[in-house]
Amino acid sequence: VAQTAGVAASTLALALSAQAADVKLGSDSGGLVFEPATVTINKGESVTWKNNAGFPHNIMFDEDEIPAGANADALSNEDYLNAPGETVTRTFDVSGSYSYYCEPHQGAGMAGKVIVK
Repeated sequence: VAQTAGVAASTLALALSAQAADVKLGSDSGGLVFEPATVTINKGESVTWKNNAGFPHNIMFDEDEIPAGANADALSNEDYLNAPGETVTRTFDVSGSYSYYCEPHQGAGMAGKVIVK
């Protein structure tokens, strides 16, 4: 029975692995930050950004700050997230480091990074 439970748990973990990381837009205390600021995922996995505080926010990738072969326009979400709990999810298929920022709060230093193994 324990072996069966272990296999079931492994299967469940694999099924859930496509959704690898969640990032809050704005800290619980209202800070203009991505929380966590850096996430590490595997190739083919997704990151979901969730509007939390201090909005509106967006997620912008610069073509000079992502790996060759990745599409900054497709990864970016230029439209503002204006309501609490709104989400944006992106899947990363090219290994490397992806720096991004919130356009309206870039001057306040609201920036983050996705590292794809």
